[in-house]
Amino acid sequence: MLGLQVVRCPLFAIQPVDWLSPPPSSFDALLLTSSNAVAFAGQSLEDYRSLPVHAVGKATADAAHDAGLKIASVGEHGVESLLAAIPERQRLLHLCGADRIPAATHHAVHECVVYRALPIDDPGLPPLGGATIAVHSPRAGRRLAQLSGGCTTATVVAISTMAADACGKGWGRVAVAERPDDGALLALAASLCQTPPR
Repeated sequence: MLGLQVVRCPLFAIQPVDWLSPPPSSFDALLLTSSNAVAFAGQSLEDYRSLPVHAVGKATADAAHDAGLKIASVGEHGVESLLAAIPERQRLLHLCGADRIPAATHHAVHECVVYRALPIDDPGLPPLGGATIAVHSPRAGRRLAQLSGGCTTATVVAISTMAADACGKGWGRVAVAERPDDGALLALAASLCQTPPR
């Protein structure tokens, strides 16, 4: 992947959550902030094919498109930026995870939890010395800090400023992707792998 040696180490196990799907007619659009919502919403997702989708990040939009949903907009700078760009007051159904930070918005957002991420007790964290570590969320950053306590020779590459801040202190270098998506995150990781910390 981009010429990098990649070691996958999930810190959480994703599980579906039983949920009651509200009537599609009650909403103007779907709000999706994670591809996990698409993957774990189950058959009830079919009920919302008629609704346009506002998605945060290309990965989420691609997952929604592959599931047969109609993409109306894709936010590249986080959920609040995406919501600010949606015109007028919309009734939005947000299919989300149990761990989330509600965004400030003038839209009417109804949250439905469709999945949860449970911490893995022993994820088998590899030696971090000299590594470049991709962090996809603030919760993952907090879990990484809890498991490792920081590593002065490791580089953290975070998908957002909030995710970077959650990683805490003690790292050799911390950088934030220019957009909240995997492509930007991996491109930054590849770049920093070529320029070791001074």
